[in-house]
This record gives sequence, C-alpha cells and structure tokens, in this order.
Amino acid sequence: MKKIFAVAVALIMVLTLSFGLVGCGESEEESETLKVGFLYLGTAQDGGFTQAQDEGRAAMEKHFDGAVETMTVEEVDEDKDAVITAGKNLLDQGCQVIIAGSFGFMDGMEELANEYPDQYFLHFSGNKSNDTNFDNFFGAMEEPRYLAGIVAGMTTETNKVGYVAAFPYTEVNIGINAFALGVQSVNPDAEVKVVYINTWYDPTKEKEAAEALLDQGCDVLEQHCDTVGPTEAARDAEAHSIGYNLDIGKDYPETFMTAPIWHYDAYYIQVVQDIMDGKFKPSQYYGNMADGFVDLAPLADFVSDDIKAKVEEVKAEIVAGDFAPLSGEIQFTNGEYWCKEGQTLTREEIWLDELPLVKGVTSSEYE
Repeated sequence: MKKIFAVAVALIMVLTLSFGLVGCGESEEESETLKVGFLYLGTAQDGGFTQAQDEGRAAMEKHFDGAVETMTVEEVDEDKDAVITAGKNLLDQGCQVIIAGSFGFMDGMEELANEYPDQYFLHFSGNKSNDTNFDNFFGAMEEPRYLAGIVAGMTTETNKVGYVAAFPYTEVNIGINAFALGVQSVNPDAEVKVVYINTWYDPTKEKEAAEALLDQGCDVLEQHCDTVGPTEAARDAEAHSIGYNLDIGKDYPETFMTAPIWHYDAYYIQVVQDIMDGKFKPSQYYGNMADGFVDLAPLADFVSDDIKAKVEEVKAEIVAGDFAPLSGEIQFTNGEYWCKEGQTLTREEIWLDELPLVKGVTSSEYE
C-alpha cells in the first residue's frame, strides 16, 4: 500500500512539473513577442499620410522577424476621449507600446502615459513628453521641402507655385517656408501662393483648393495635406505636382515630379529595439536626411537633367552637414527677420509658437 501511494505521489509530481514547464514555456514565448499598437488618423491605404506610417510599421515588423507583433486602429478621431478609448482597447489586447500618428492625439496619449506608467507611448509631432514612458518624434522635413522647392522653382513657367496646406500651424508653416526658400534660391521671381483648408484630411476639399490655385495661374502644386487630391487636380489640368508623405509617381507618371517623404521605420526600429533592450529613454527625436528618417523621392524621368543635378548637389551638402536650408538671412512677410546672415536656426528657433510666413509667400483660406 505504501508502495502504491509513493508511486501515485511521484506520478502527480511528474505531471505537475510537466504542466508547469509547459505553462512556463508558453509564458516565456509570449513575453518574447512585443506587441505594438498603432493609432491612425486615416486609412492604411489613403495614398498619403497614414499609408506612409503603415508602410513604416510593416517594415519594422518585418525587420524583427516574429519578435514584434503589430496591431492598428484606423480613422481615430482627433478627440481626447476617442484616443484614450482606442489606446485602452489596444492595451487590453496586450500591447506594451502605443504609437499615435497625428498631432491631435497628443493630449490623449499624455493621459494614457500617466495612467499606464509601465507601458510606452510614442507620439508623432506635437511637443509633449515625459522622462519615462512618453516620447514625441518628428523629422527635419524642412530639408526635403527645400529640395522640392528647387524642383518647383526650376519647373514653373508662370512663376506661380501653389501650395495646399492644412492649418496655419507651426509644423505646416515650417514646410511652406522651407519650400519657398528652395523656390527662391533658383528663381527669385517666383511667388508661392498658399491656400489653407483647415483640415488634415478631406479629399474633396484638398482637390478643390488645388483647382482654385490652378485657376490663379499656378502651374506647379505642392501640398501639406493627407491625400492625393492636389496631385489629381494637377494631373487633370496637365500641370505638375509635388506630393507629400509617399512616392506615388508610378500612378501619375506624366505630372508627378517627386515628394518629400518619411521613412518611419528608421525611428520605429530603433525605438522598439531600445524598449526590448530596456534602454528606452524619451528623446524628442528629430530625424533628418542624414539618418534616413526623411528624404526626397526620386525625381520623375521627365524632370530635366539640370534640375536633377541641382537637387543632388544641394542634397549632398545637406546630408554632409555643409548646408542647412534654414540659415542665412531670412525675412518674414511682416518685415521681421527669422534668421540673420551667418546664422543657422536651431530646432527651438524653427519651432516658434506662432510662425509667420517668409517673404515671397501669399496666403488665403479656402471656404
């Protein structure tokens, strides 16, 4: 009887140990996969802003080859409660990292970071962060914007270049100013005409504003809005377009020249690796062309060799650190100076709370 009892106890111990090992094995495997959730303003196939972010997400996930799993929530309203709800939904599904892709998500992300100190929250644009688990990231888009301005300035025949812009907000105006300075560097007689549409995402309004600029004589269009509306308007009018966020030249082979673009994976891969290694520290990342976070898409085949050569020359200087687009004497339309001869603007000097437009730019609002 004692022998039978001993055998039974031993069998129970073996079974218990076996189940424990299986459980531990599953838990360990689960912990090795980092879940990263993304909050998107638009759809992953919008042809612009959100699609660029989603391509960066896919490239990051591919890079980690199974060690990272991603989840997305599309068309999140720029409303604090909507952001918090969507973020908590991802956290409930096991996400340890939340990446939010629009300026209007900032306050919601800040509240989530305070409520969940053991998770990580990364916010594109904006200016809020903390010292532990909440970071914001952006890029020196003024660099490729300046190059795009060179393309526009050397292409226009009417000396009128149109720019469809979302809001008269600092981020947008930095891009307009850098673009205008690029235009002026090769064509001092050209005027940049800006129309603000007061929305990030409205395909119809974006296209209509672009058509209004074309009606004013603009023969090259640039944009800081989310969809391909201005590109389509330029194609329909047989004008030239410069896009934003993504290289969509293959879809508009006769009119689309290039675009300032993002390579989000350059940041995603590094920050996720830091989180996995326990080395993460909020840095207010500001990626540039040298580190591959921002770039100018390849110029279309129909763009002249002279333009291509000029762009390559200036791009090489920017990447090498020999030239900064926002340097030297720069005057606002109100007569004040943003930058003086011999000066190069710092990030703080670029990102003013209220940033005027530079001389040579006119603006209006689209009703």
